[in-house]
Amino acid sequence: MRTLNATQVIDTVAKMCIDSNRYLPDDVRRRFAECAALEESPAAKEVFRQLTENYELAEETGLPLCQDTGLAVFFVEMGEDLRVEGMNIREAINEGVRKGYSEGFLRKSACDPLTRANTKDNTPAIVHFDIVPGDKLKIAFMAKGGGSENMSRVTMLAPAQGWAGIKKFVIERVAEAGPNPCPPTVVGIGVGGTFDYAPILAKKALLRKLDDTNPDPKLAEMEDELLEALNKLGIGPMGLGGKTTCLGVKIAMSPCHIASLPLAVNIQCHSSRHQEVEI
Repeated sequence: MRTLNATQVIDTVAKMCIDSNRYLPDDVRRRFAECAALEESPAAKEVFRQLTENYELAEETGLPLCQDTGLAVFFVEMGEDLRVEGMNIREAINEGVRKGYSEGFLRKSACDPLTRANTKDNTPAIVHFDIVPGDKLKIAFMAKGGGSENMSRVTMLAPAQGWAGIKKFVIERVAEAGPNPCPPTVVGIGVGGTFDYAPILAKKALLRKLDDTNPDPKLAEMEDELLEALNKLGIGPMGLGGKTTCLGVKIAMSPCHIASLPLAVNIQCHSSRHQEVEI
């Protein structure tokens, strides 16, 4: 049994919160450059120029990539032979969020859903746990902004609707969202499971790198097909028109009940801020 002090978890989480809000992942930067080169519209090219300048300034100055520094979302894989001492693991993660958002001067966006009273420290974080073999702790963090989250949807399709129904729903959702989620977006899709599990699949899919390939050949084909269809919508960067409405489509799937076909679409803005660390 390996023992890990809660202080290490707190410090690691705090750094992840700060760094993710200041430094755009390399795969997103590369996709910006690739898409900018394909654009013909002056407006679309200008948006990509500004997005590039923005992440460069954030890195140089230490200022956040966006004023919406997001709710703190975590996917945690905890080894069954690991014990965290000094504090409950969930409490340690929340303490890390408090520290990171305070020391990084990041906006606190968590509030009571009815009174709208701000919690003033961006907690509680949204934490999903998996217990896995071994003695390691793997933490994936995502700063999830409100604008793109508001454009996300979950539905229960009839099994007979199949892939055609899935594709239709996703395209309609992105089209209806228009400029609201700050495109070009990344679209995470969860297929299967249950009403509550499909959105978790969709959220977790957003953690994948834009330039990776789905290990399931069928899902990889579906991702490519959807990406092509979404970019034909012509919404373009920031809704100003162009060839790039979507930077990437990521699909995760799980078995479901024979009578249902759960589907979740989780939309992420162009500032796809996430990071993974293993302790």
